[in-house]
Amino acid sequence: MVVDPHGNHFASAHEIAPSLQAALDQWEELSPRLEALSAKLARGEVKGEPLDVKQLHSPLPRAYEWVDGSAYINHIVLVRKARGAKPPETLETDPLVYQGGSGSLLSPTDDIPALDPSYGLDFEAEICVILGDTPRGVSAAEAAPHVKLLMLANDVTFRGLIPPELAKGFGFFTSKPATAFSPFAVTPDELGGAYRDGRVHLRLRSTLNGELVGDPEAGPEMHFSFYDLIAHITKTRAYTAGTILGSGTVSNADRARGISCLAEARMIETIEEGAPKTPFLTPGDHIEIELFDASGRSVFGKISQRVVAE
Repeated sequence: MVVDPHGNHFASAHEIAPSLQAALDQWEELSPRLEALSAKLARGEVKGEPLDVKQLHSPLPRAYEWVDGSAYINHIVLVRKARGAKPPETLETDPLVYQGGSGSLLSPTDDIPALDPSYGLDFEAEICVILGDTPRGVSAAEAAPHVKLLMLANDVTFRGLIPPELAKGFGFFTSKPATAFSPFAVTPDELGGAYRDGRVHLRLRSTLNGELVGDPEAGPEMHFSFYDLIAHITKTRAYTAGTILGSGTVSNADRARGISCLAEARMIETIEEGAPKTPFLTPGDHIEIELFDASGRSVFGKISQRVVAE
């Protein structure tokens, strides 16, 4: 479907493509038709149907690949301190990435199972891009055309499982359960001048139990842009259309901008007060993640998830 600019109405695009993945597979051919339908919906030339976001899955309910970066140095430094690890020597020259599970993703309104309290359930508010077919060896200067869509993510994490898992020297796995994504994926032009140099220059807002906990600027402190991340991941292999690439937790050095994950709050408390006091997520908690443009429009819709006991 295509959705009106305010996310209130939709028009079926099934005659153009049966799914978003099918559209991505033939993006150069089909995207002009999708844009034309979107423009007609916005002008009222096509009758839109009321949209209930709770009926939507993520834009890609499953994906060929979900590759997540960690492009914000402030976040890397804080979470490494939290688990007693030093930042890598290549912190500013070589991006960090991991490959998450992509066969079963969460919708923007799916509950988050809490599982064992010792696992330390956390949210992570991120921005993502969806790639078209992307060959091996793409440079940062060549990367822009490969970004077809953008969306938001809640990269759910079990903090308590990370240290023993990484101690094995083989990367994240059980510490990274299913990720949730925003209801809408948008083409880069929807962000206007706020999307430039492979970065989104807007604030990413996270609300926990109705209280604003963070609204960091997503652009200036993204040390590695999406274009840099694309250059890094294509160093040795190509990617198929429908690959999702994440920015990592959006983070600012300015404490006034708050946090996009609880691990950062806990580390700041440890630095300033000697011990963490912010608990990880527990059943009943409600996390919301949203990004607004300069006009106040919710560009990607809202990720709104409740934590439930399993």
